[in-house]
Amino acid sequence: MTAVAARPNDFADLVDLARYPIHEPHGAGRALVEECRRQLGDTGACNLDGFLLPASVAAMAAEARGLEHLAHRTPNSRGTAYLDAPDESVAEDHPRRRLQPTSVGAIAYDLIPAASPLRRLYESPALIAFLEAALGKGRLYRYADPLGALNIAVMTQGESLLWHFDQTDFVVSILLQECERGGDFEYVPNIRTPDEENYLRVKRLLDGGRSGIVRLDARPGTLALFQGRYSIHRVTPVEGRTPRYIALLGYDTKPGTMSSDRLKQRRYGRTGPRVAGAAAAAEDRGGY
Repeated sequence: MTAVAARPNDFADLVDLARYPIHEPHGAGRALVEECRRQLGDTGACNLDGFLLPASVAAMAAEARGLEHLAHRTPNSRGTAYLDAPDESVAEDHPRRRLQPTSVGAIAYDLIPAASPLRRLYESPALIAFLEAALGKGRLYRYADPLGALNIAVMTQGESLLWHFDQTDFVVSILLQECERGGDFEYVPNIRTPDEENYLRVKRLLDGGRSGIVRLDARPGTLALFQGRYSIHRVTPVEGRTPRYIALLGYDTKPGTMSSDRLKQRRYGRTGPRVAGAAAAAEDRGGY
């Protein structure tokens, strides 16, 4: 457990502490921690509906709207369910070779203002202490990645996120704004294990099968904990003019975690922090 003092004032104006006393994970929040662990054990996912106070949801969504034009996108992007290059040694319809369309914009950490309420919540030691207790993974550390430690995924009309497995043990996210229709988070709990990839069942899913699919409902302000290394998941196409914004908070069980340059280039269009002069020039050209 991280040796930090829980300071509710870090986020007392952001989080509904009466409902979710995350600043006291071993006191008033013990029952909450136990419920999170139960949900994660049963389904690999945990939703804390109404985690953020309405005013803070509105502020964070407004901030995302102001940053949306800076989100990096890769048009006509395709990827595999394993987030790596297609395996040319297997059949064309094998899950490790199958390419799926995917489209999502990403606002990198270094573009989110230092005074941002979302950034203040992410960087709070008390939030890490709660997540350590709820996830039961031991000591946690914020990502060292200047681009991916905290980012906001932006999805607009027609965009979707492919069926995939995460390369990390868990993901922490907060939905800031939902779209008008679509944009549903779907997953199949524990479709694979450390000892069995279950390619046949994954192939059936990629072929359009619906067996075992669970839809994870969420409203703006919901904090979600999800274990996606063994549970394949996706976001269905967004419909309507209202974009879907979701904040992704990066933590790991070891210090110094960085995304690969390949991932950073693909997701953010660059591998290092934005330089002020280059940023201005890029905006004059219409972005990266």
